[in-house]
Amino acid sequence: MNEDIVLNSHNKEEFPPAHTAEHLLNQTMVRMFGCERSSNAHIERKKSKISYVLDHKPSRKEEKAIEDRMNELIAEDLPVSYEFVSKDSLPDDVKADRLPADVSDTIRLVRIGDYDVCPCIGKHVRSTSQIGRFEMLGTNWDEMSKSFRIRFKVVQ
Repeated sequence: MNEDIVLNSHNKEEFPPAHTAEHLLNQTMVRMFGCERSSNAHIERKKSKISYVLDHKPSRKEEKAIEDRMNELIAEDLPVSYEFVSKDSLPDDVKADRLPADVSDTIRLVRIGDYDVCPCIGKHVRSTSQIGRFEMLGTNWDEMSKSFRIRFKVVQ
C-alpha cells in the first residue's frame, strides 16, 4: 500500500536505537525546559551529541532528571509507529518550519507512543525498550549563546 509513496531522499544511515533516543530526548527537553527541538545533533552508535538553546544552565539535579526521564520512557516500551500525511495536512502539534524547501508532498510522521510525533525519514526501533539504557556522558554550557550540549550514548 505504501509502495507508491514518494519521500525525500535520505543521505545517512542512522543507528536506530540512538536515533530513536534522539526523538525522545528532543521531546523531553521541550517538555522540561520549554525549548525548541534541537537543530544541532550528531547521532552515532558510540557517542552522540545534541544541543539546545535554553534560558538557563541546567543544574546537576536537572541533568539527572533528564537521564532518569529518558530511561523511564525507554522502560515504558512505547511503540514506534509511522503515519503518512500530505504536507498540507500536518497535525497541529507538528511544525513544518524545519522541513526542507524541496520536501515531498507526502510526509512520514514518526510517533513514539503518545509522547512524541515528528516528521522523519530515518530508521527507528520498533519500541523504546529496544533502545537500551540512556547514559549521559557529559554536558557543556555556553553562556553567550545559551547553548546546552548533551553528550550521550545508548547501551544495549
